[in-house]
Amino acid sequence: MIFRLRSLMDTVSLHHAGRDVMIVAHQVVVLCLRYIIENLSEAEILAIDKASDVANCSITEYAHDPGIGKDGGLVLVRYNVTAPVDEDPVAETTSAPDAMVAARG
Repeated sequence: MIFRLRSLMDTVSLHHAGRDVMIVAHQVVVLCLRYIIENLSEAEILAIDKASDVANCSITEYAHDPGIGKDGGLVLVRYNVTAPVDEDPVAETTSAPDAMVAARG
């Protein structure tokens, strides 16, 4: 996974340098990209993973920082941020589990 993501980052850098890029991914990919981009140790990324799950539809954002490294680098702006959702006063919410539905054939 890490090898493939490093290759992805090289491709993005080569073909989309200087442009904003959005990557949509699941928790493991988000954490692996943090590991790569931030040069984290295995212990550091495992601690981040243990602290909380990556929320559905959350945002992890990096910004280009020309002061990092020879050619600049990325700095974490925000991690696992979810946008506020206006509550619909008409919608009914529940914490009950979904009902089991059997397929009919």
